[in-house]
Amino acid sequence: MAYGGYGRWPKYVPVAQRRAKAEKEMQKLSKKGLKTEPIKTEGRKIAHTFWGKAWCDHLEQFSDYENRLPRGRTYVRNGSVCHLAISKGRIEAIVSGSELYNITIDITPLPAKKWKKVREQCAGQIGSILELLQGQLSDNVMKIITDPKGGLFPQPREIKLDCDCPDWADMCKHIAAVLYGVGTRLDHQPELIFLLRNVDQEALITAELDITSATAGKGKRRLATADLSSLFDVEMDEPVKPRRKKQAVKKKTIKHKRVKIKMKKKAIKKKGTIKKKRAFTPTAAAVRRLRKQFEMNSSQFATLVGVSSPTVSNWENSSGKLTLRQRTLEALTQVARLTPQQARRKLKRN
Repeated sequence: MAYGGYGRWPKYVPVAQRRAKAEKEMQKLSKKGLKTEPIKTEGRKIAHTFWGKAWCDHLEQFSDYENRLPRGRTYVRNGSVCHLAISKGRIEAIVSGSELYNITIDITPLPAKKWKKVREQCAGQIGSILELLQGQLSDNVMKIITDPKGGLFPQPREIKLDCDCPDWADMCKHIAAVLYGVGTRLDHQPELIFLLRNVDQEALITAELDITSATAGKGKRRLATADLSSLFDVEMDEPVKPRRKKQAVKKKTIKHKRVKIKMKKKAIKKKGTIKKKRAFTPTAAAVRRLRKQFEMNSSQFATLVGVSSPTVSNWENSSGKLTLRQRTLEALTQVARLTPQQARRKLKRN
């Protein structure tokens, strides 16, 4: 590394030159298997949605950060955040400075009591259930989640920062740029805040469904299953029609049928016919059993099949045979033919 006249500080490199160098380095990392996720802002604004802005405002209110955060705004606006990935309780990023710097930010899990309170506040938000089923979040729910004190945003004591640049400060401009970049990412993927705080957003769907089920009944307004499927592209199973009672069958007839079945089985065995594997029947129990057999959570199984995570939850919470679109049925049937090892390999490729 070339250093300037300030002792340990590197020599200043123009932004255009830094970005050109960074692009070459990121291309090398992509060839090695890193799936790069750069941050690109639109115009001068870092975030446009109220929840993205709320994240940035939340960070700026802390005195520990106020002197350092502004230095990161320029970096995130000029595209210096080459990669930003959010996983369970962690943010990993690469920022272009005098060279490429690696940043890791660890976020402690949301306390169980606080998460319980958030779920209670979100439950019963009439009008938000359809968005939740589709994997979206209504403004009502997001206002609760982004509340500075009672929501999911972390406090300074819950954030651990690390950057391999030579700056001695806990929060350098590269870390500041990454924190602002999270606000930009939440603009398009607000559900990542759940992953970051290590809580399951499907718990909100369950709570909302419980409220809806409790209030549904005679004289209550209800939406037809077909309407939900067609309007919101969510796989819903249709209510099972009550079966007609079978007429009493004489014992002689039953005995006669049993004899015929036994004779047929013997004939097949004698001819050496190989018994065909039973076709996969899409039921709630079958989907749940298949997911557990693969040792996957709802999100991983949804990625494997090619549907949303809420759709998988809806399948498993249903009863009877699922009514699916042809393409979804074909995808689910193909997945059912896989071994657990094959399923995990396919998930990695996806």
